[in-house]
Amino acid sequence: MSALPLRTSAKFLILFTGLFPIIFATGCTTASIPPTATETPAAKTLPSIPNDWIPVARYGRYTLMALTPRAAQHNLLLQTVQVSIPTDKAATVGEALDQVLRHSGYSLCDSSAEVSVLHDLSLPASHRHLGPLLLYDALRTLAGPAWVLEVNNTTRQVCFTRTGAPKP
Repeated sequence: MSALPLRTSAKFLILFTGLFPIIFATGCTTASIPPTATETPAAKTLPSIPNDWIPVARYGRYTLMALTPRAAQHNLLLQTVQVSIPTDKAATVGEALDQVLRHSGYSLCDSSAEVSVLHDLSLPASHRHLGPLLLYDALRTLAGPAWVLEVNNTTRQVCFTRTGAPKP
């Protein structure tokens, strides 16, 4: 009696050892679709990009960074500056202007006799620590209301003229 269940078990064992590799082998295959003759790689074009699309890159799990330049990178006068002039030496407005413009990408234009009046003024104590401010506002603050800020973006030079003074 015990031989009958053993024979049945052996039949199932042989059957399953033969069928399992076939089942697993067919389950892992995928049907590939042959490319059509009308579709060529050169004929593919990029889809049109919507106007409100902003390219982003993912940094970390929850941080998305826009891949566009900031406003201060387009217009350098919009960059944020913070300046501290040491109190141990007598500073002038010209030195403070040089300090503010040091890493901004701009420089002061050649000073004339009229502008040297501004550059030789002593720096007020309230102007020794500026910022954080926009570069444009820091320059106008240092010069004061009697001077007009003129910017030449081609040469990246900053000039000052007196309010109401005739231009040459």
